Amino acid sequence: MSPPVGFLYSFTRAIATISLYWDRHPARERAIESSFQRLRQLLDADPKPQFSFLLSEVIYNGHSIRELQDWEWTKRLAEEGIQRFEVEASVTLEEFTESLEAIAARLGAGAGEPTSESNATRARAIRYGTVGFRGSTDLEQKVNAPEPGANTQYVFDQEAAAIKWIHDEVVAHAGVPMLEAEAVVRSLSVAMHGEGRVVAPLLQLKRFDQYTTTHAINVAVLTMALADALQYAPNDVRAFGTAGLLHDLGKVRVPKEILLKPGKLTDLERSVMNQHPVDGARIILESDKQLGLAATVAYEHHVMIDGGGYPHFHFPRSCHYASRLVHVCDVFDAFRTDRPYRAAWTTDAALDYIEQRAGTEFDPEIARAFAIMMRRVEVRPTPFEDLSAEPNRLAQGAQ
Repeated sequence: MSPPVGFLYSFTRAIATISLYWDRHPARERAIESSFQRLRQLLDADPKPQFSFLLSEVIYNGHSIRELQDWEWTKRLAEEGIQRFEVEASVTLEEFTESLEAIAARLGAGAGEPTSESNATRARAIRYGTVGFRGSTDLEQKVNAPEPGANTQYVFDQEAAAIKWIHDEVVAHAGVPMLEAEAVVRSLSVAMHGEGRVVAPLLQLKRFDQYTTTHAINVAVLTMALADALQYAPNDVRAFGTAGLLHDLGKVRVPKEILLKPGKLTDLERSVMNQHPVDGARIILESDKQLGLAATVAYEHHVMIDGGGYPHFHFPRSCHYASRLVHVCDVFDAFRTDRPYRAAWTTDAALDYIEQRAGTEFDPEIARAFAIMMRRVEVRPTPFEDLSAEPNRLAQGAQ
């Protein structure tokens, strides 16, 4: 048994034992100590292990643990908002115990008297929460968070933080954490269908530097709603949503002063901006060769149906259908969002533009279907609070 797997088994055994015995019971103490020893063995080989619990997968340092596929604890932890778990080598037995007790309480397993939430926040070498918790050391924020699915505001707060975390991972490691991205898409899909009908809960900016996060989520939601309206199968809808979520990923390589420039870009600045589709496709393909659809959409989402836009194709060809879906959704959300250089357009004005450009910039059938959908589905503007104390250094403009 590998050290990561051995630790996770002992970790969940300790949580289960806490649910059965009162504080200071010998069985409880043995389970905690045994798990801590397993953790120390893991830390000897890896001083900062990171686990993600997503759907049926357990991810350890970016790689799926095959022997834990469909492990019953994966879904249980993820559903309670414990999708990410990180430990540093400096962790003490006291910190580990406090975190175990807090997690057990969150899972509803605390038959005894677990450590209070305020005490649980003392742990500094252990961090856990949703995929987007960005290494926060404040566990109280996660312990006191409402249940997943309680309302759209909560879902989007968590997903917004997850997108920021994904972008930071791309910058730090030049790779896309795809399982986390797919988890975000699944959560957005649930939010769209949670009330027996399709709704489009679109984020509204509170600050211009939130554009990266809000735009990625909105394009994913709009793309999935459009694919759903066109009666694509659920797996295809989510694949298109993932492509929409990652379509602007290349902008992580565009300097902030260009992304947030309030005026017209110079020719040099425009050439830098126009490189982002190529960069996005390259980042995605270098992460996983199987992500051809997402890479294709990242490359093609600014290409018009008449061949205009960018990048320029050396040989004329049609763009992928998913790229044409995302292109309409991308333009619509860009127009309806306040930018430093212009005010947001009304929904009617944005739809009028799309309909007028059908057949030149946009696929006419897709443009027509999008306009019909947007006039039919319920659109819910929903602002969100930034979950990170630090400014979003990946802010982007709708250039």
